[in-house]
Amino acid sequence: MQGTRVIVETAMQGVQHRDEISNLLDNLDTHEQGRFPVKTDYEVPALKRIHDVLEILCAATSPVRPAALAQATGMSRSTLYLLLESLEKRRWIEKRADGYLIGLTLFELGNAYFRHDSLLAAFRRESAAFVATHNEVVQLAVLDGTEVVYIAREDAPRPVRLVSDVGLRLPAHCCALGKALLASLDDEAVCALLPARLAAMTEHTTTRRADLLDELERVRVRGLATEREEVVAGLACFAAFVGVTPLGKRVAVSSSVPVSRLDARREKRLVVGVAGMADRIGRALAQA
Repeated sequence: MQGTRVIVETAMQGVQHRDEISNLLDNLDTHEQGRFPVKTDYEVPALKRIHDVLEILCAATSPVRPAALAQATGMSRSTLYLLLESLEKRRWIEKRADGYLIGLTLFELGNAYFRHDSLLAAFRRESAAFVATHNEVVQLAVLDGTEVVYIAREDAPRPVRLVSDVGLRLPAHCCALGKALLASLDDEAVCALLPARLAAMTEHTTTRRADLLDELERVRVRGLATEREEVVAGLACFAAFVGVTPLGKRVAVSSSVPVSRLDARREKRLVVGVAGMADRIGRALAQA
């Protein structure tokens, strides 16, 4: 909590609503003493600004200039520079030339996500064996609301055009990983998550929830989810549900393959390989 207080105190210099932020800092102190007050819907403005800046830097492929950050966030330059200075001191961000990018400390903090279970170790072991056998990429993702978030990937020597960089998100309804994860829920839970009409990423994307529910039932029976060109033209994907980790992460694995490399025999081998890989990772998690 002390680190949070320092960041917020630094960020609030020159920021409006100082009294409100001070009250929140008092609440943080109360929490440290074991007397946290009743939860409210209040959001700390300074932390929201920090989050907005970090989201922009995460999505960027090159250093982002302060002027671009100010325009995207609507922050005044004085407020923005105070935030950037505070974040840079803690190495959450780093300055390169006249812009900023995500820093090493934030990378270290993010990787703590894997330290609470054996998920990554099990994935690395099984995905390496899959790549050695099939020479195709393997991906690991978690379900986060209506989206999947890619948290690990094992690349194959031969190239494939993907949209699954680690940390990126895709709508769960249109990718095989998402369908494998959604199929692990019952229809009532899926309907609570997804609207009746679903956004299309390509002309092949399933856009009716009713059709998706039918497909999820087939996934449950088969134990494997597939999609062809629903996310990217020319790409197919096969995915299987791994399970829920001891800490509640709902995870699945997949392999993406250009449709030009597929025939009935190869598809069968990949389907069997993905299903077996998911089963072994799941059993390793259960034994951890």
